[in-house]
Amino acid sequence: MPHVVVGGPLHPSGRQVLDTAADVSVTYIDVTSEESLVAEIANADAVLLRTQPVSEPTIALGKNVKIYSRHGVGYDAVDVDALNRRGIALAVCGDVNSTTVAEHASMLILGACKRILRGDAAVRGGDWEWRNRLEGRDIRGRNLLQFGYGRIGRHIGARMQVFGMNIRAYDPYLMQAGWPKDGVTGVENLDEALQWADVISFSIPHKGAPLIGGAELAKMRDGVVLVNTARGGIIDQTALVNALKSGKVSAAGLDVFAEEPMPDNNPLKGFDQVVLSPHIGGLTQDAAARMAISSAENIVNFFNGTIDHTLIVNREQIHA
Repeated sequence: MPHVVVGGPLHPSGRQVLDTAADVSVTYIDVTSEESLVAEIANADAVLLRTQPVSEPTIALGKNVKIYSRHGVGYDAVDVDALNRRGIALAVCGDVNSTTVAEHASMLILGACKRILRGDAAVRGGDWEWRNRLEGRDIRGRNLLQFGYGRIGRHIGARMQVFGMNIRAYDPYLMQAGWPKDGVTGVENLDEALQWADVISFSIPHKGAPLIGGAELAKMRDGVVLVNTARGGIIDQTALVNALKSGKVSAAGLDVFAEEPMPDNNPLKGFDQVVLSPHIGGLTQDAAARMAISSAENIVNFFNGTIDHTLIVNREQIHA
């Protein structure tokens, strides 16, 4: 009987999938941490992961584990090479939250451009005349550069087109594989695109080093707005703080950070033109239910031989 360890809170709909599956036993861990996995992984045949990192020493302790199933689509915190060396599958959810993240990114674009935090503070603090400073900006007719043009990026682009924005997208993979015929122009000259954009949104994987640093920020328009719902570390934080201080970046919407949870002394907390959220772009009641079901079904289906193999991100190594 396969034993499943669930590493963190799981929506009841996902629990139901596991609890009603034939010949499966489950241990639920209430906290999301690698340390909590270490205590239980030796008895596991499968692990359902939330957002915790999983390093090679932890993977080595799970000698019977056949599959890790991510509660989501990102897996940059998992040592995939260590899984490959042991022939352990890593599965992700299908398209269960791309529209959810796109909605959140769209909200951050609007909130940052409209200076929503300052407006809220003005009402609460009695500074009604703040409204006459005209700090908010229209987005109709302005230029949005979308970094990453997969499912999430396309949903963001479609939503912002409804508001009347001009959309371009940067995605080197799609430029090679074939650009979708949806009317959005793919960018090849990144320097020119950075100078063109009024708003830049990120929906692209983190490759280990910042994609945007001081040099890239210097090429952008004065007063640019940045929105990141992808991964922390894509934008160099020190460079971003300096750009916010100088006004090069006029506002930002950030859902992801290099260090999570964000430390109390993080300087980004000092900017009231920056909208912050605790990595919840893909987390709503509705999306949580879909992710819980998908990640649980991946485990059940793996053991009964019916898993969708396109959801196993390292399937070539597993089949070898």
